[in-house]
Amino acid sequence: MLTSKQRAQLRALANNMDTILQVGKGGIGEQLLKQVSDALLARELIKLRVLETCEYSPREAAELIAEQTGSELVFVIGSRFVLYKRHPKKPVIELVPAKDKSK
Repeated sequence: MLTSKQRAQLRALANNMDTILQVGKGGIGEQLLKQVSDALLARELIKLRVLETCEYSPREAAELIAEQTGSELVFVIGSRFVLYKRHPKKPVIELVPAKDKSK
């Protein structure tokens, strides 16, 4: 789970990113999920766009894809959304540390 500071950090990084995948009338199938998973593994942070022909709203598509790929939804704005998934072995993005609430 991302903290608000981590979310803000990722949002800033995503600002200048290009949209690399689109969700259209084909919906959210195995092929799209594989492309998203591969892109997340390579980049950790990706921007997607939901076309008007898609049966899902941008938020619905974002939440569904995040759930299916085990990634975190960073934000949704308009028809675009950003997903983050930390690389299991070699993280590229160094997130601000989460505060320990047990102190």
